[in-house]
Amino acid sequence: MASSASGRLTTLLFCALGALGALCVLPAPGSAQTSGAVEWPYYGGDQGGMKYSALTQIDRDTVSRLAPAWEWKSGETPNAEFRTTPGAFQATPLMIDNVLYFSTPYNRVIALDAETGTELWAYDPHAYEEGMPSSGQGFVHRGVAAWRDGGALRIFMNSRYHLICLDAKTGRPVESFGDRGAVDLGEGLIWAIDKAHYANTSPPVVYRDLVIVGSGVGDRLSYRRDPPGDVRAFDARTGKPAWSFHTIPQAGEFGNKTWKNESWSFTGHTNVWAPMTLDEARGLLYLPVSTPSNDYYGGRRLGDGLFAETLVCLDAATGQRKWHFQIVHHGLWDYDPPAPPNLVTITVGGRRIDAVVQLTKQGFAFVFDRVTGDPVWPIEERPVPQSDVPGEETSATQPFPTRPPAFTEQGVSLEDAFDLTPELKAEAQAAMSPFRMGPLYTPPSMEGTIVRPGVWGGANWGGGAFDPETGMLYLKSVGLGAVSRIQKFDRERAGARAAEVDADYTNRGLTAGFRTSIPFFKPPYARLVAIDLNKGELAWRVPFGDMPDLRQELESLGVKYDGPLGAQGPAGALVTKGGLIFVGGGDLAFHAVDKTSGRELWSAPTLETTGTPMTYQTRSGKQFVVVATGRREEATLRAFALPGDRE
Repeated sequence: MASSASGRLTTLLFCALGALGALCVLPAPGSAQTSGAVEWPYYGGDQGGMKYSALTQIDRDTVSRLAPAWEWKSGETPNAEFRTTPGAFQATPLMIDNVLYFSTPYNRVIALDAETGTELWAYDPHAYEEGMPSSGQGFVHRGVAAWRDGGALRIFMNSRYHLICLDAKTGRPVESFGDRGAVDLGEGLIWAIDKAHYANTSPPVVYRDLVIVGSGVGDRLSYRRDPPGDVRAFDARTGKPAWSFHTIPQAGEFGNKTWKNESWSFTGHTNVWAPMTLDEARGLLYLPVSTPSNDYYGGRRLGDGLFAETLVCLDAATGQRKWHFQIVHHGLWDYDPPAPPNLVTITVGGRRIDAVVQLTKQGFAFVFDRVTGDPVWPIEERPVPQSDVPGEETSATQPFPTRPPAFTEQGVSLEDAFDLTPELKAEAQAAMSPFRMGPLYTPPSMEGTIVRPGVWGGANWGGGAFDPETGMLYLKSVGLGAVSRIQKFDRERAGARAAEVDADYTNRGLTAGFRTSIPFFKPPYARLVAIDLNKGELAWRVPFGDMPDLRQELESLGVKYDGPLGAQGPAGALVTKGGLIFVGGGDLAFHAVDKTSGRELWSAPTLETTGTPMTYQTRSGKQFVVVATGRREEATLRAFALPGDRE
């Protein structure tokens, strides 16, 4: 990468794109055309995150001829000076005016010609100069947002603790926004923070003339007044603050009394790191709010703790709460809602409902009327096992949706043990036996509790892809577990890390497996799932992807497994009117699947698929499907299309 002496917020490489074509609004990709450009103007395709395209050039009949069209490589490598390493390439590009815009692991913003993949400009915020992010995922970023100011297209990038506004023609910061193109997101929170512990990994949301951002905070951080999760809106032209929603209610605010012993005054996190979605017509914003500080021990934050692990609906213009539903009370499992809430329209019992669906790590799909917050199907508060960790007070009940049923396995018993041979089953059960086991929401314990699903889900940030014609929601689901073992925090042993932790107890997570890398549970470990949201039923579940290292280990033991083992990976899927689901989700291949059955129709070998795919049609009339793959210097954006001229 080139460098520049003009400082942190300077374009490293750019060239003029020429005059951008006129665009009055950013249309959704569902507005299909038979010729000409069909765009992908938002991270999820539309503001409601459907991840759906009405394009049909690539369909069940033609997908077998799909071939690589072009690729772009990030070229990002570890930086010895700042001790940083780029992580997984998780971006989903936008396509507007025949140009792709996306973020890289190092938080650069890139513009490519959508037809050829030729780089037009690159902007580098020098995020790596701040050192590695506090998140365990390292340097990752999932995308950017676009906004049109009259005839000028702007690109917004939330990099670490900066919100940056770029001119889409040149990639240069817009000087009139904030301080020469950037707003300091580390300022204006409910208390002062260590900015090194504040980050952003998901794109902003734009509503009218407001740009709205959440934040990310590393799970391992746990000290008094670590960064709070305020969700904030800024004027898209000037960068001036417009409103702030306190996910940790302060004195006198609704929900404050759910935090005992004034824990609201010093507990951080409770942030929105996952993508948010927007009902633009109604001006309603949907927030999947994450866990409070110390994911696994709540002795310092007793009470249910609104708005932690809660789906919150806000007035997008003012930041005022419209309704909420807490999905986990006093969470201890890192079961924060990880997926962008899908805004869908379904027909249930003859009644048409504009709904919102929140997919969860624990394997549930919570479905609500998106305006009123009323559950579409009953949600029951059921008793759950209680904690015996000193100082802990577990919630007596947790919410369980009655429909749809769970889309992944939940809870643990010895009968779930790996069973491809009797000998390995006995070995797995012996390795599991020292730990506590039980149903979903069995709490972490001092001896260690095996939990399933683990922190990867179930669902994760890839979320669901919704087909508006059929009412089907498609998702990639992971079925691995984890071991949560609570231990008294040893400040002396923690060394330098002790400054980042102020807690009585912390979790020492262990691998839920035996031998080198064999999971405790029987395969498969990931599935592609179809949920019929009109009926509240699972339509089908099929094993998806593979784990080459595990397959190699099993073969070395003389164990053969014919089906897919399943691929661990959080990225999601894309569904099209052409009858296809495109998905990678951590596999070493990119797949096209028949959306009616889950049967694979096409695949191409790739690096690890790390992003959620998107599709578009260029001005020439050619449809492309694009997916991000790889990490570090191997990070590559790959485009596929039908060979030859426009079909």
